[in-house]
Amino acid sequence: MNFHLTGHLRGTTQTQAWVSSGRISTTPPSGSVAKIEGWIYPGLVDCHTHPGASYDPEPIPDAEVLRRCAAYLANGVTAIRDCGGKRDPRTVRGGPLPKLMHAGEHITQPKRYFQHMGSEVEPGQLVSEIERQAAVSDGWIKLIGDWIDRRRGRQADLEPIWDPAELADAVAAAHELGRKVTVHTFGTETIAPLLEAGVDGIEHGTGMTREHLQEARKMGVLITPTVCQIATFPQIASGAVKYPVYARRMIEMSRHQREHLELMVEEESLFLMGSDSTDDVATRTLPLELVTAVVGGMPADVVMAAASYAGRERIGLPNWQEGAPADFVVYDADPLTDITTVFRPLAVLLDGELVGGTGVGGGEFVGVRQ
Repeated sequence: MNFHLTGHLRGTTQTQAWVSSGRISTTPPSGSVAKIEGWIYPGLVDCHTHPGASYDPEPIPDAEVLRRCAAYLANGVTAIRDCGGKRDPRTVRGGPLPKLMHAGEHITQPKRYFQHMGSEVEPGQLVSEIERQAAVSDGWIKLIGDWIDRRRGRQADLEPIWDPAELADAVAAAHELGRKVTVHTFGTETIAPLLEAGVDGIEHGTGMTREHLQEARKMGVLITPTVCQIATFPQIASGAVKYPVYARRMIEMSRHQREHLELMVEEESLFLMGSDSTDDVATRTLPLELVTAVVGGMPADVVMAAASYAGRERIGLPNWQEGAPADFVVYDADPLTDITTVFRPLAVLLDGELVGGTGVGGGEFVGVRQ
């Protein structure tokens, strides 16, 4: 089916576009064309989610990957950056799937992340593990940069995992193999070595100072703030009664969440948006992340750009280019005026096919239902 897209096209100066044979066109196709009108964004991209992650030793089955992917599409997410998981979701068949970028498994050291969730290597083995993960990823590699070190007992706190020299060698190795590196980090003391090593992305970034943010902006480092995840810090602290130093740090970061998010915006950080979801993808959705980010201090236009056309461009996905795959999400109201509109996509197009939305029925666009 061919479509005429009109109304409010975001991320472009065009006032209209067409979908022909699943691709974007700036000229009308021949034959019948169905009109879709609304606030139209290039499909949302969830840049921090885990469609293939499992908390168990065994990889998740195909059916679970498909369930998670269906949840993404239902919420207008047509592309994801899989930010670590033992199951490669690109191997699954059986239904419409969002565009997938796989980062391989999280890389960490023994007992410095969730059990079964990462590839654990000893000091001195990071470069070789980077090379192994590069072979199964298609763009990004995910490192765990800091985590609680429980070996210190009641004095345990967030601590950097990697020796700075080994970290720099690993990032250089990834770049030589054509891969980018993004890093989970909460703590302030982790950030400087990451920036010195030349990492490409920072996940969470709650410990970044103004100076860190300024340097990251100059370097082009992409930051995914994971606002919903940071909101769980008090819960994490409450479960860490044996580690009072760590618990106090988590509480303190939580208290400054809004102030820190506003600082990130003030320093014009290069944002990506990510839900940090795993098996909870149906409830911890990207729309929830976007709404929570706006409530938490990010301007709606910054949030929507990062979740759509700006974020897509930052990780190498097309937007409105002639001949690009027609991946779009359509709303019946302006998310910049009411961010909660993102909870109710009117239509979701993937490769020019209607795959979801309240205005879709019988595989056709029927518009706003009364």
